[in-house]
Amino acid sequence: MRLERPIDEARRMRGQAICKLGNQTNRLDDQTYQVNSQSGHGLYTIANSERGWRCTCPDYVYRELKCKHIWAVEFSAKLREIVKPRVIEPIDVHTCIYCNSENLIKWGIRHNKYGNIQKFSCKSCGKYFTLNLGFERMKHNPQGITTAMQLYFSGESLRNTAKSLRLIGVCVSHKTVYFWIRKYVTLMGKYLEQVKPQVSETWRADEMFLKIKGNPKYLYALLDDETRYWIAKKVAGEKFSKNAVEYASNLFRQGKEVAGKKPLTLITDGLHAYHQAYNREFYAHRRSRTKHVAWKTGSVDNRKMEAFNGTVRSREKVMRSLKREDTPILEGYQIFHNYVRPHMALGGKTPAERAGIQVQGDNKWLTLIQNAKKSIQ
Repeated sequence: MRLERPIDEARRMRGQAICKLGNQTNRLDDQTYQVNSQSGHGLYTIANSERGWRCTCPDYVYRELKCKHIWAVEFSAKLREIVKPRVIEPIDVHTCIYCNSENLIKWGIRHNKYGNIQKFSCKSCGKYFTLNLGFERMKHNPQGITTAMQLYFSGESLRNTAKSLRLIGVCVSHKTVYFWIRKYVTLMGKYLEQVKPQVSETWRADEMFLKIKGNPKYLYALLDDETRYWIAKKVAGEKFSKNAVEYASNLFRQGKEVAGKKPLTLITDGLHAYHQAYNREFYAHRRSRTKHVAWKTGSVDNRKMEAFNGTVRSREKVMRSLKREDTPILEGYQIFHNYVRPHMALGGKTPAERAGIQVQGDNKWLTLIQNAKKSIQ
């Protein structure tokens, strides 16, 4: 069907305006999108077929015209292709870590109980460095330390981790393993705060019971529906009091800061604190407001959130309760979940990879620690 250019151009411009709003287009998968009705009459579904994109709006159904919603989906798909994933690469030892110059010379050997470390000097900037970036003044080598972190967050206890390290010649106590975790989780956490994940438009929030020093607490967690990226967390003492509203509000506020946007859809259980926190942080009088879906048994599939809670529960059982609310263990497990552990449901990828953040190298712990250390120098 032949289109009049002024009308076609008007739809294209309106579709571009919808795309620029950011929270009007919801990608369900590569072939299906949902776009908010601009008149406030719900959602239109745009699906890809052999004949191209098809929309459920009246403009397309009755006139068979390429509507503004299809234009918005096409613009959104192009933007998704243009946005390049952020790549966190292992530190290249052939260039200076300060100025990236290749004009290096060897500058002696640092003798260590667990091996010798080569030092280098840069002729361009005059600084010297070792290949032990991030592990300076550490008695044990990076492989031993990162192996300890991998063992612990994979499910071993501190004592079993220390026993396993003896097989590779690293003899330490379980307290030393905890000190390593605390030091490097803090270092990586500050670095990863600067990294923005490309999460979807649908988020899930839930709380789970755990113990802190034997006392009952709740872990509030915010999870991206598509990438399984753990966006934010909050440890709280209550879930039914007035304070629970503040806890949930802090969780949603932290999620907006991490993702740099608001979701199009928020899925929670029927806890009243979530609804009040939603009104504080996400509700808007504009048509582009976040939709809050409070699920009940059998109404909304919540298996993704339950599976996530199960992994955290398994980790918490091994520890026999945490020792403090601000423990580095939870933050470390969040890093492990997002950047290190591959997920079968994501095709063997990590949530960070699905969210546009690629951590390269066989030892992702080493890559993250080195880049975190380099970022503060």
